[in-house]
Amino acid sequence: MNGFLGAVVLIRVLVVDDHDLVRMGIVSLLSASDRIEVVAEANSGESAIECAKLHEPDVILMDIRMPGMGGLEATHKLLRLNAELRIIAVTACSEDPYANRLLQAGAAGYMTKGTTAAEMVRAILKVKSGQRYISSDIAQRMALKPFAGTAVGCPFDLLSDREMQVSMLIVNCEKVQNISDQLFLSPKTVNTYRYRIFEKLAISSDVELTRLAIRHGLIDSESIA
Repeated sequence: MNGFLGAVVLIRVLVVDDHDLVRMGIVSLLSASDRIEVVAEANSGESAIECAKLHEPDVILMDIRMPGMGGLEATHKLLRLNAELRIIAVTACSEDPYANRLLQAGAAGYMTKGTTAAEMVRAILKVKSGQRYISSDIAQRMALKPFAGTAVGCPFDLLSDREMQVSMLIVNCEKVQNISDQLFLSPKTVNTYRYRIFEKLAISSDVELTRLAIRHGLIDSESIA
């Protein structure tokens, strides 16, 4: 018998997360599958791009919130380099405001870090076959958004990806210096983004920005209490 008949073609996966324990946990879960081969790990958007060039994965599990180049920006750049890449955005919570933006950027899937190993494997298999995958908790929240006033016409849609990133850090009470450190930007550049955000949203303070984010369902009022 030909030994190659019936051989399983492994799906090559790159895992991207800036938290070592989370990344190692995901790698450990995926390594138990006989359908998946984790070919590399990365702890930033910048290193994800380099690893993708070097290891040529089929699927990338992309953390959204990372210092420097976040998952959204990295997704844009990776898909410009290789439109055939299948990227699954991974978030810590189902209420992350970047869901629609990641999907619009070309991400093939979206799931939370609390998903089971079996569901994670199913998501990878599904996107590799050319389909999209959105975990049920995120799908439910996205489906409810139109009834909460967060459909087309949300003022935050006016913001660029970086402006959105800065605005979410501001409403989470991060100081300019902390935002500067996290995004590898100068404080002056952060303040420039802040000014643009206020101008586009027709507001004049961090308090107004926070109220607007709550009104449009981007954050929960209890999370900033």
